[in-house]
Amino acid sequence: MPNITLMPSQFQDFSDHRDPAVAAPRLAALRAHLKALQIDGFIIPRADQHQNEYVPPCDERLAWLTGFAGSAGTALVMHDRAAIFVDGRYTLQVRDDVDVELFAPQQLGETSPEAWLAANLKADMVFGYDPWLHTDGQVKRLEAAVHMAGARLLALEPNPLDAVWRDRPPRPKGMMVVQPTRLAGLGVADKLALIRSKLPGGGGLLISDPHNLCWAFNLRGADVAHTPLALAYGYIPPEGMATIFCDSGKISAELGKAMAGIATFAVPAALPALLDERGGQGMAVRFDHATAAQALVVRLQAAGGKADVGHDPITLLKATKTPAELAGMRRAHLRDGVAMVHFLCWFDKAVRGGSLTEIDAARALEGFRRATGQLRDISFPTISAAGPHAAIPHYRVSEASNIAITPGLFLIDSGAQYRDGTTDITRTIAVGRTSAAMRRCFTRVLQGHIALSRAMFPHGTSGAQLDALARLPLWREGKDFDHGTGHGVGAYLSVHEGPQRISKMGHVALQQGMILSNEPGYYLAHEFGIRIENLVVVTDVKVKHGERAMLGFETLSVAPIDKRAIEFSLLDKQEIDWLNAYHATVRQCLLPHVNQGAKKWLEAATSPFLN
Repeated sequence: MPNITLMPSQFQDFSDHRDPAVAAPRLAALRAHLKALQIDGFIIPRADQHQNEYVPPCDERLAWLTGFAGSAGTALVMHDRAAIFVDGRYTLQVRDDVDVELFAPQQLGETSPEAWLAANLKADMVFGYDPWLHTDGQVKRLEAAVHMAGARLLALEPNPLDAVWRDRPPRPKGMMVVQPTRLAGLGVADKLALIRSKLPGGGGLLISDPHNLCWAFNLRGADVAHTPLALAYGYIPPEGMATIFCDSGKISAELGKAMAGIATFAVPAALPALLDERGGQGMAVRFDHATAAQALVVRLQAAGGKADVGHDPITLLKATKTPAELAGMRRAHLRDGVAMVHFLCWFDKAVRGGSLTEIDAARALEGFRRATGQLRDISFPTISAAGPHAAIPHYRVSEASNIAITPGLFLIDSGAQYRDGTTDITRTIAVGRTSAAMRRCFTRVLQGHIALSRAMFPHGTSGAQLDALARLPLWREGKDFDHGTGHGVGAYLSVHEGPQRISKMGHVALQQGMILSNEPGYYLAHEFGIRIENLVVVTDVKVKHGERAMLGFETLSVAPIDKRAIEFSLLDKQEIDWLNAYHATVRQCLLPHVNQGAKKWLEAATSPFLN
């Protein structure tokens, strides 16, 4: 295994925050400050000004206050009670991360922050929020709940939590660089023309989503972990030069030259003045309903402008990859597949000693990716989960939680950021003897994965319509999983990208060129967890005797699926044929590129099952 040095963020640990000696004083300090402001409660979302999944350390307010290290959550604090809301991915983790005597865990789906507020607020109370951390739609829902209780919702600037966070980190100042047109597939001028063609007549577009900003201007940044984002805003007027609002120190000479005649640069403090100017002219500005802070919308409206809150057209344009982006993603997955095979071969030998830990495995996999010479970052903190930890879908190993990998099932969910593409892959590995129940559940998950991989569907089909295909083998046994089956993936951008997804809530029609994950799973609390994940791209499919144009999936990920965990008697011929064909592709793609020590392992791991 190559020698490597991991970034500290890989094993970041907020476990000290749930220590009452730390968490309780922080909560008390916030309550005291709210009392001084004559505020009865406050909401703390896991969010920054752009609603990003990965936020800089200075915006980790929820983690600082509660200790919760998940990627999504919300805390509500009143003077005599507090609650933290998480979704189904984090129902187990939240109880490990948070002092539940201070923050009562609540599961979204069973209740909501709005319902909690309506039930707990009393008449004439004043409940506060930070208008930079909530969208206009989120604030409207809060308003309805607060008013239902006869209370009042009040925007607070500055954020009261920041006043008690004494050692809050500074804002990031990562450099912005050019993403070459050869990798992006379209130049900036062409992208801006395409974006303008999708806007309502006469209005400009305020870009609040940094992913969309990076895509539109062919740039990448270094402001957050795991995603090459620049935390900045953009404005595209109906005609003329666009503006990028960012710290001047972020602009590389190369980027400044690339934007000449296309866009100008301004500091973020100039953005309110632009909204005042546009509002004073009575102009309409499109705001992204999913990422634009309410503070921006209110500023334009106060100046007399029309806030057109709706879909940022860049989101859908970005989701349908260009041929150049698809070519880059295929190169990235081939490179990543080689690293995965080297890791899996190493793992099978290293785990026999009985002393290999979850962190050892995560370090090793990142090491094999770094050995490619092209790794920019991991695309998210590696989920390296042994035994009962694998039953936590988004388990995040830390020095405190790290355990040895013992016989049973080991799950590793990981990904990489390369300049030409982003990867995300999960493999569940049999370690020593596995139980019949483990193999049966693994096989049901595999059957769901295969069913989705083989799906063919007409244009206009949404991810919600396909989601059941991956769940049906589990449903037949009274089982399910509490996360989506698939999320969109960016091209050297976010590993979690919208608007496309495969889930019960995935209502956007899938289009050719969209990339998604295919990752059904099964989790038996405190026992074991299973997930099998590949990335797929939506492609045209020719159907013999077909009457309609059809779409299907091409699998991008290339790495063996562990045959030792399969109960082959449960598979039908078509499922076995799919697995054999997939392994034949893996073998053909990777065998010329893996080192000599891994060739024999790869041939055995991908050998066909003869039925």
